[in-house]
Amino acid sequence: MATTKQRQAAKRNVKKAQAGAKSKQTLKNLSSSTRTALGKEAAAVRRGDTPTRKELEAEARRLNIAGRSKMGKSELKRAVSRAKR
Repeated sequence: MATTKQRQAAKRNVKKAQAGAKSKQTLKNLSSSTRTALGKEAAAVRRGDTPTRKELEAEARRLNIAGRSKMGKSELKRAVSRAKR
């Protein structure tokens, strides 16, 4: 059987864990315009209008672009378009 102190400590730990998990929900903390833009970009990828990051990285590998593994999606997009010119 747990003592009163142990129960209080357990409650505190649970509350701390819940607060930590809540603060990590970063998408909820973004502005609505940013969330909208992210949603539109994701929808375009699902429709096939824009390539995924994985597809861009494969194209960059084919074009032998240096530093491609450290690039984000927008950087890869720019680098691939520059290399194709």
